[in-house]
Amino acid sequence: MTGFNKQDKIFIGIVVLVHAVFFIMACVFKRIYMGDSYEYIYEALNIKRYIFFYSGNPAMPITPEYMTQRQPLYPLFLLGVYTFAINNWIVLLLQNCISVFNVYYLRKVITKIGYNQRYDWVLLLFVIAYPAQFINASTIAPDILLQTFTLLYFGNFLSLYQSKELRPAIYMSLALIAGMMVKPVLYPFTLVHIFVLVALGLHHKVLLQRTVLVAVMPLTAVLLYNYWNFTRTGKFHFTSNQAFNASYYYYPFISSREGADSAGRYLAKEREAYRLIPEYKDRYDHANARGSELLKQNFLPYMFFHLKNSARIFIEPGKGEMDLYTGRLTYGRLYSKEQKGFYATWKARGLAGMGDYVKDNPSLFFVALVFLFNCLKLAGLVMFLRSRQIHWLVRVFVFMYAGYFALAAGPIANTRYFLPVSLIAIGCSIIGWSNFRTKENDVDEGTVG
Repeated sequence: MTGFNKQDKIFIGIVVLVHAVFFIMACVFKRIYMGDSYEYIYEALNIKRYIFFYSGNPAMPITPEYMTQRQPLYPLFLLGVYTFAINNWIVLLLQNCISVFNVYYLRKVITKIGYNQRYDWVLLLFVIAYPAQFINASTIAPDILLQTFTLLYFGNFLSLYQSKELRPAIYMSLALIAGMMVKPVLYPFTLVHIFVLVALGLHHKVLLQRTVLVAVMPLTAVLLYNYWNFTRTGKFHFTSNQAFNASYYYYPFISSREGADSAGRYLAKEREAYRLIPEYKDRYDHANARGSELLKQNFLPYMFFHLKNSARIFIEPGKGEMDLYTGRLTYGRLYSKEQKGFYATWKARGLAGMGDYVKDNPSLFFVALVFLFNCLKLAGLVMFLRSRQIHWLVRVFVFMYAGYFALAAGPIANTRYFLPVSLIAIGCSIIGWSNFRTKENDVDEGTVG
């Protein structure tokens, strides 16, 4: 570990140790797959055997949806391992190494905006108290890789903010392109990206022509990828998930208003109508149109519901994720009517139902600790966003970046959907708390106010 001082080595050592504990848990419980995992594995194997970017089972009839459902970069990452051995434990070892790098890179990056390494123990505590980081590192899923590119984007944003060089802007564009090729959640951000680079260009008073040329690189990549999908499916689009989600996002909304049975009937009806349309292009357009129609019909109540659940993701402890990882919960139980989560139990039975819920959920103590730290993290993030010690451009960017992923998650407030920016939120929260502490000390010493 040449170039690392003693404090760096201790920091990295603790991060590695915690990752090792969760990796051993994965070896014991063997719960390393989620619902999406097999589609990424299929695509990696289809590329290896047939040079076919397809996330479905090739033994079944080929459907256009699976051609664009999963972006290619994570399957290519899997293929890097599968070329030598089809062994998912090697994949998870690599993901854990990437996760360790992400935590260390965050520590390095936030020093640019005032982080002091004397708060390393607080940073470590907050990271350890967010188990989604370690669970996803030991799960066949693309979220840790996506987190790497969102962190690189953030780090180069800070470099660009502090200098007039064009190179960080190029790296930002490349990181964004790579990120949206891991998961489609980032591709609408290409428009925000243009705004960000133009704003920094105006801030530095540099030639906007060069800035704009770099800024449109990700949008150009989206258009080229859309065209490639058009040649394969007959529809100019980025991902088939977009059409599916247009209707699916209303399932929890209807469930909250009319109950799970009504929501189930709604989803079954929508899927049947979708299935009966013979052409993929027409199916895609139908699903998008239905999403727009439902939004118009329920605009204000749905937007309130969406925003409320988006805000929840900042404090969501991820109990379901923990239980799936440890084997206490299966997907069958998760989607059964008999299995009720914390929120559903509280809504149905209130305080009276909490006793039985605690008995059935021994992980609740750990969940409560995670929830507590999430609340502290949110408080620190709010203080960061209010801190005048941080330039307003940086604060606006962090607010926009974190808010974007929260809004994208919407009613599906799963912790892994916030994972791309979770470390950034933690780092900024520590700075917020440290600035608050510094301000309090200054007041005590009579230096301000």
